[in-house]
Amino acid sequence: MKKKVKLAVVGAGLVGIRHIDAIKQSPNVELAAIVDSSTEARNIAQQHQVSFFESLDELFALDKADGVLLSTPTTVHVEQGLQCIANKCPVLVEKPVATSALDAKRLVDAATLNEVPILVGHHRRYNPLIQKAKKLIDEGQIGHLRSAQGTCWLYKPDDYFAVAPWRTKIGAGPISVNLIHDVDLMRYLLGDVVTVQAAATKSIRGFENEDVAAAVLTFANGVVATITVSDSVVSPWSWELTAGENPAYPATSQSCLLIGGSEGSLSIPDLTVWTHQGERSWWSPISATAFPHNSSDPLVNQIAHFGDVIAGNAVPLVSGLEGMKSLQVIEAIQVSAKDNRAVQIPQS
Repeated sequence: MKKKVKLAVVGAGLVGIRHIDAIKQSPNVELAAIVDSSTEARNIAQQHQVSFFESLDELFALDKADGVLLSTPTTVHVEQGLQCIANKCPVLVEKPVATSALDAKRLVDAATLNEVPILVGHHRRYNPLIQKAKKLIDEGQIGHLRSAQGTCWLYKPDDYFAVAPWRTKIGAGPISVNLIHDVDLMRYLLGDVVTVQAAATKSIRGFENEDVAAAVLTFANGVVATITVSDSVVSPWSWELTAGENPAYPATSQSCLLIGGSEGSLSIPDLTVWTHQGERSWWSPISATAFPHNSSDPLVNQIAHFGDVIAGNAVPLVSGLEGMKSLQVIEAIQVSAKDNRAVQIPQS
């Protein structure tokens, strides 16, 4: 029997528990340890009959893992990631990869220098419907890419903020908390962003942060896209409510991402391609073709992929560099909205 890759989960909160569940469903990996300082985490380790450590130092002293998943607060991602790299241990860091793109670069540079794989947990890329969408685009089903439109409108209830007051502060608004996922998907499907022009409106609930923002993104390949986000708008148009990825959210039949090309357009997540039956003209009939796709849990797919990377059978789908680039776009949106100016994205 093929030996399974041993993984340690650092941080046994809500996200960490989801990773633990995903590990249990992945055929090529196994849970080896939990690293946390809480009594609850110790109990979870006992429940799963795995080793428990209060720190990464303890974990690495006993060499108990082939790879580490960091499900800890963003503020400690770089510190803990560097510790994993120093111990030559591949690491999957939850998104966002760091509190700033500058800090993310430190992590990326260290990983490159030490030849240690680092992945970032933008798990939506592992969804089979996104893989199918990318295949359709790469095959030229909609022709030369021209434009895109992304929507992330949802309404977070008051108790979402009451139980965690930090969510009302500057830097914890929907730009950084929600939009980074949609930006990463756009980057995956459309390429690198070179220029950002954005605007934001302060929360109508009286919070310190924004609750509505929009941006115009210009991509290196000439695509011009718009993207909007709000956590104070009642709507069916968000990834959470359209993709059916997480059963905690009520599913709708709508789409939240439209991609336009010279030969047709694609809506996501329903994977419908619109093309003219004859001449490309607004006077010609236009028809829709819905493309089928497989269905599986992207978190499980991500864990299995991490195991393959550790085993040397794959290269990271979402590398540290990719995570850093998506964070750069988010930072540019925040700066542009604050200063009311266009922001150029550094190209690496």
